[in-house]
Amino acid sequence: KMYFDAVQAIETHLIRKSSGGLTYIAEWKGGLLEHKMGHLTCFAGGMFALGADGAPEARAQHYLELGAEIARTCHESYNRTYVKLGPEAFRFDGGVEAIATRQNEKYYILRPEVIETYMYMWRLTHDPKYRTWAWEAVEALESHCRVNGGYSGLRDVYIAHESYDDVQQSFFLAETLKYLYLIFSDDDLLPLEHWIFNTEAHPFPILRDQKKEVDVQEK
Repeated sequence: KMYFDAVQAIETHLIRKSSGGLTYIAEWKGGLLEHKMGHLTCFAGGMFALGADGAPEARAQHYLELGAEIARTCHESYNRTYVKLGPEAFRFDGGVEAIATRQNEKYYILRPEVIETYMYMWRLTHDPKYRTWAWEAVEALESHCRVNGGYSGLRDVYIAHESYDDVQQSFFLAETLKYLYLIFSDDDLLPLEHWIFNTEAHPFPILRDQKKEVDVQEK
């Protein structure tokens, strides 16, 4: 109940649709709605889709579709850059959609949230576009982030020449690569009905209630 109450509040106050038909999650700051969506928020596509399982029957399909819409918007934030990797935040104002307009939002630090949503959407729908989008990201990482010592973040995803920040974040290994691996693996590897991933993509087993008979020894 707490989850669905929260989701309803998000839909009412934060989720909007752009004139171009992109669904995004805005930010509420100081009583005003800022039409900006962060890369970090892109995990919500997978969250909505996961929440469809156990949702009221009349809302289950809606939440799955909402997850798909968020995944599409986040893919657009990648697709509209030069390197095909998304910025830290992107905006829907001033005539732009899904594009970073401020220099301090144009960087990419190997974040996993978009890939995370692709993984959940693939596992829950098996729509091949999610594997296609994930492979686009793989190719972009290899083309623009691969360096001699590993992978580097980028200072500006909209320019042609490399702008390395010379940092490989730990979550690139823990999350980004793990979610990519799971997208191209069979569903029986860490199946979602038996495993849940925490915010850093560490898998935890889902423990079912199992009643065991206790042997009582009479003294």
